Amino acid sequence: MIHEKPLILFDPFPRNEAMVFTPDVSAELGRLSTLVTHFGSRAPDDLVESVLADVEIIVGQTAMGKDRLDRAPKLKAILNVKANWEPNIDYAECQRRGIDVLSAAPAMAPAVAEYCLGQAISLARGLPAADRLFRDGLEKYGIGGNGRAYSLYDAPVGLIGYGNLGRALAPLLKPFGCRIAVHDPWLSDRYLETQGLVPASLEEVLTQSRFLFILAGVTSENEGFLDRAKLAQIPEDASVILGSRAEVVEFDAFLEMAGEGRFRAAVDVFPEEPVPADALSRQTPNVLFSAHLAGGLEPSYARIRDMMMDDIRQILAGLPPLRMQRAEPRQAAMARSR
Repeated sequence: MIHEKPLILFDPFPRNEAMVFTPDVSAELGRLSTLVTHFGSRAPDDLVESVLADVEIIVGQTAMGKDRLDRAPKLKAILNVKANWEPNIDYAECQRRGIDVLSAAPAMAPAVAEYCLGQAISLARGLPAADRLFRDGLEKYGIGGNGRAYSLYDAPVGLIGYGNLGRALAPLLKPFGCRIAVHDPWLSDRYLETQGLVPASLEEVLTQSRFLFILAGVTSENEGFLDRAKLAQIPEDASVILGSRAEVVEFDAFLEMAGEGRFRAAVDVFPEEPVPADALSRQTPNVLFSAHLAGGLEPSYARIRDMMMDDIRQILAGLPPLRMQRAEPRQAAMARSR
């Protein structure tokens, strides 16, 4: 089939129209391209097959193994607006063919970083408990109510993982005068030093942090790597924020230790979502829970739309994309995020 304009397949599930296909996006893509859309589920195979010969850009996490890539000679880019790499794309083959595979993950990072900072302060200052005491008429004023409170200022901070989330969080922490130690096996010590950070081993980050931010993405190599033995190295009464993926920790052990008061904890992510009604987490005390709320704000989706459209314009103009995150084949193929 001959198209006067480049063909774009818009297959963004689980994103919906309100998130990534607002009227302004729809109107501009309609002007720029021949647009084929599918919402509510992943595009069915027959729809994908019907456009393979002519498609130039795919928006979504449509399965694109080598066999499909062979039948998509015009394909220039795959833009993943879900923000997690999935193992349904042959990333190495895309790189070999010069097909850009891009992720909107950086768009979520500012909101998640903001969440992490807010939860850290809430935990350290004991604000959830203070609220409960006040409502029960048991509050104490001033220093009398701050017996277990501590401050983020000048505190030792540890980050496990320094990807999009870590890079968004570190600038928010620096005004507090924190010493920020980072463990990330994918990054060189010298790179971290150029960012004003202290490279550290996992043991050093676990044992020396008053505030610990767990920000690592989950891969085939690190599922559950923060097991009970490693969690036991966290200092007593430290504040621990689990803000990336639950699968990187031994989750039941994490809840047990936090529930017993071994350390303070804020949790936004769970091994199963939605969380079952009878899940252990719902009966665990002393943990500040939220239902995967950290990144899912309208400003985050506005950033996704802005980055997506900017890079689509670049690609259609024959220029390299600038805003979304480019897949590194080895890392993307190892990713295990849902």
